[in-house]
Amino acid sequence: MPLTRPLAILLLLGLLALFAAQRCDPEPQSVSRSRLLMGTVVEIIALGDKREPLEEAVTEAFRAMGRIEELMSASLPHSDVARLNTAAATVEVTPETAAVLALGQQVAVASGGAFDMTLGRLKTIWGIEEAEPHIPSAEEIAAALADIGPRALHLEGNRVGKQASALRIDLGGIAKGFAVDRAIEVLRRAGVAHASVNAGGDIRLLGDHLGRPWRIGIQHPRNPQAMLATLELEQVAVVTSGDYERFFEREGVRYHHLFDPRSGHPAALCQSVTVLAPTAAEADALATAAFVLGPEAGLRFVESWPRAEALLVAADGSVTLSAGLKDRVQWP
Repeated sequence: MPLTRPLAILLLLGLLALFAAQRCDPEPQSVSRSRLLMGTVVEIIALGDKREPLEEAVTEAFRAMGRIEELMSASLPHSDVARLNTAAATVEVTPETAAVLALGQQVAVASGGAFDMTLGRLKTIWGIEEAEPHIPSAEEIAAALADIGPRALHLEGNRVGKQASALRIDLGGIAKGFAVDRAIEVLRRAGVAHASVNAGGDIRLLGDHLGRPWRIGIQHPRNPQAMLATLELEQVAVVTSGDYERFFEREGVRYHHLFDPRSGHPAALCQSVTVLAPTAAEADALATAAFVLGPEAGLRFVESWPRAEALLVAADGSVTLSAGLKDRVQWP
């Protein structure tokens, strides 16, 4: 039986409405979750069209970061680092730990030892993060610095050897960045195109913020209530190392957790260093090395690294920028 004209029109309008509904872009979804990992608060923000896949991807990203902590925390007795620290002979580690050690060695050699993964004994005797930190004697420092340096570790694939059995490894200047990178990899594999992972200032950005850059604030190293500057970024890692993160004061002197391997004391040439690099692990290690080297040598070192930029705040509060950042920093 042929359709009447009014019924045919209604059917056509209904089909058009259905087609239009299918063409409408879904409302952007945002999933933001925080968790305590690696001694800091980790925040993951994932943006996309459907909430459930975003939730699942964020859960998997946190799980990946938790695995890195389990492998690389010196305080966990069965971690790769703990096994390496207590071993007298060569130890086979997981591919993840081997990758971190290899990158760390590369940065250590390139920086002339300013970045050093073999400062475990030195950090222990200072106890910066303990309830009662300690200013060690010259003799204690000399003992802790014996046999350290870029050549103190021997890497061959997943096998790691130490130059001296008493050597203690600490990956605090690179493992957190590597964990951030792993989270980003998990999110990307899950189809997430826009995300931010922030582990206490170690940040990596996936894509942009749905059509506009991510806005990242750089903490003022002497005013906890203020931003020193802001950057609009996308698809990059940004890490800040500062003497205000973990420290104690005695008789007006600030003792912090970023040690100069040459002296065994906290590095004294910078207040903070912010580095942009392709990965958070690179930015993490580069920022530590540049902090130790100081504004001039640190800037030269960062600029020698492929696709890296830096903002360095000297001990006197003056700011130095790499060439690629001079037109990108926004001041308050």
